[in-house]
Amino acid sequence: MSKYSCSPTLDVDRRSITSAGVHFNHRVAQSHRLSFDPVRPDPAPLDPTDASPAQARRHQPGLGVEVSAGAHRSGDRVRRGVVSFVRRSPRMNVSQQRAMNTLASTYLIDVPRDATSTSVAPGSRLDLPAIFGRTAPLTVEIGVGSGDVLAALAAAHPERDFIGFEVYLPSIATTLNKLENAGAGNARVIMADATAGLEHLFGPADLDELWTFFADPWHKKRHHKRRIVNPDTARLVTSRLRPGGLWRLATDWDDYAHWMLEVLSAEPLLKPVDAGPDGFSPRWPERPVTRYENKGLTAGRTIHDLTWRRVDGS
Repeated sequence: MSKYSCSPTLDVDRRSITSAGVHFNHRVAQSHRLSFDPVRPDPAPLDPTDASPAQARRHQPGLGVEVSAGAHRSGDRVRRGVVSFVRRSPRMNVSQQRAMNTLASTYLIDVPRDATSTSVAPGSRLDLPAIFGRTAPLTVEIGVGSGDVLAALAAAHPERDFIGFEVYLPSIATTLNKLENAGAGNARVIMADATAGLEHLFGPADLDELWTFFADPWHKKRHHKRRIVNPDTARLVTSRLRPGGLWRLATDWDDYAHWMLEVLSAEPLLKPVDAGPDGFSPRWPERPVTRYENKGLTAGRTIHDLTWRRVDGS
């Protein structure tokens, strides 16, 4: 296994910021300064999650990422599967651009890509002690949004390490600002599809906790396959949680809440924690109220919390 130790700071010109996210060119290996041109990118295409194989191959992994030899060969092409998100415009305001210029080198983990800008190259693995400078319990959040939960709880628990996945560039930039303002030096962000990240960047029992708060419910039946909480993800999460580790979830949509309850109940190595007669857990008091939760409450919807523990399968 070869370990890459590229500078965690990158030089990105205007052409590198595409509507599919951030694509890095050959300057990455030659420069040590992150510079986002404030000129707005072109409008997003119909399917902005796709990047050409040439763009994907130009991307280089950053500090704290190990890649198995041969895992990212030139000429390989991976078919993009169903994902739980639709990419939005990457346009950023001045504050967000400033955050990417000044804070990405501290808080954003650069991972090797495969076929798309949010993919993760198979064979990659995070070197957590190299990233955080220590070994500590790890919490992963799927979909950090504006970073309210990640920043608040990372600051409140300096004894733990935190990694958040997010695919929307403006949200990532906002999160970087909040991490800096909170003094949350024990938190990092990865711009990637969380399921690909869980599969390739972590090993068995690496996670102490996983959070999935107010994920897109994908209401239409034909879109249910896009729901991040599904049997395949449940098996993957179970494999990445240590025995005794927790999966915390919350949603403001009744149908999605019962869907999640059904999915988790079918996983034999997951057991509910403090569940009531309806199967749901009390609200986790440490979880900050986000704008998504406020939106649901304002609309009169019930907030459902689920807390499930990974049991020892031996």
